[in-house]
Amino acid sequence: MVREKWGTKLGFMLAAMGSAVGLGNIWRFSFVAGNNGGGAFLLLYLAFVILLGVPLLLAEVSIGRKAESDVVGSFKKLAPNTPWYLTGFFGIASSFLILSFYAVVAGWAIFYFWNYLNGSYFTSPEVGYEGAFGQFISHSWHPIAWTALFMILTIVIVLSGVKKGIEAANKIFMPLLALILIGLAFFSLSLDGASEGVKFLFQPDWTALSDPSIYIAALGQAFFSLSLGMGAMLTYGSYLRKENKLPSAALGIGIMDTFFAVISGLVIFPAVFAFGIDPSSGPPLVFITLPSIFEQMPMGGIVGLVFFFALILASLSSSVSILEVPTAYFMRILGWTRFATSVVMGAIMFVMGIGVSLGFGIWSGVTPIGDLNILDSMDYIASNILLPLGGLSMALLIGWYFSKSEALEATDFTGSSIGQIWYYLVKFVAPVMILLIFLNKLGVI
Repeated sequence: MVREKWGTKLGFMLAAMGSAVGLGNIWRFSFVAGNNGGGAFLLLYLAFVILLGVPLLLAEVSIGRKAESDVVGSFKKLAPNTPWYLTGFFGIASSFLILSFYAVVAGWAIFYFWNYLNGSYFTSPEVGYEGAFGQFISHSWHPIAWTALFMILTIVIVLSGVKKGIEAANKIFMPLLALILIGLAFFSLSLDGASEGVKFLFQPDWTALSDPSIYIAALGQAFFSLSLGMGAMLTYGSYLRKENKLPSAALGIGIMDTFFAVISGLVIFPAVFAFGIDPSSGPPLVFITLPSIFEQMPMGGIVGLVFFFALILASLSSSVSILEVPTAYFMRILGWTRFATSVVMGAIMFVMGIGVSLGFGIWSGVTPIGDLNILDSMDYIASNILLPLGGLSMALLIGWYFSKSEALEATDFTGSSIGQIWYYLVKFVAPVMILLIFLNKLGVI
């Protein structure tokens, strides 16, 4: 079977950006920054994107391009007759866990978009936004229907292929998402009292740096924001042509991913401060806090409509890359067509998503890990165990299994002084940082 290729390097970069820019940038970045002091967190986040994120992104993409295979096949090809390939299954497992709950949250976004489209959320429902959200997510089948719609959209893009599906969709999604978020940021900045939100985001409170947890939070956000460790970037890299240079692409993706996170902060924090809301509202910020803010704004209903449309675009661009990870693997292993494989993989993830959704309703008493519900348990396993292990295995393969000359050649850094720095970061710094995230998330440190 001839391996598919990206049409252009720009197409790859937009697709990789789409993978990185998702709910993590718009939803997660805002409440993590809010919980960790705003400006000080942002500075650390930017530092870790440069020190850890971009070097690891480059390492992951280079593994895919060199091997021209999926997340398991790449390790088999580059480290033959070793158990290295087993580490590829961290990516396969995490993609199933992540997309099964990601699709549920994205389904909520589609539900909100629909309610803004028909005007019913322009003003607060009788039970309030919090009450309406609680009623919706605990309903036995309503959220499942919206999850199904989101998964169908994801599957349709993936089954259309790398060039005609994933690349074509991201060429529309990413510029459109950027324009929408920039427009919303300008609107948010025009509100009375918005300057306090800008100060919160860009004026560091240096005392926050004395708290060790802010470093781990920024490190974790940088790692997860760039979709590292799951194999999505590796899989996307495997569709690259050899003549496409990697360092400039990786840096461009890192810069644009950070741009989207900062712009989403400029959408959310000025509005949050303008209406006197606590910036550390946590995960409900998007689905409960923001709608109540939109209600008080001039043209707030339209702003809400556009915001949730942007959230759907960001969710789709990421979900497509997550579904591509097992699709690429099982196409090779089973010899199935892209159409059949993506439909079956998507269907399995949807069935798992039904369990996630019911975890807010009739299965709300089910707590697989400690007191965590089904969604939080899946997130815990994927984000705190599988992704760090996946990222660590890629850093170790490049830094310790490859020779230095092989690693530099794989990343187009042969004879480059910057390449020497990159190699040092991936070989020594990245494994230590990933272990820190891993041990912290497990509660060891």
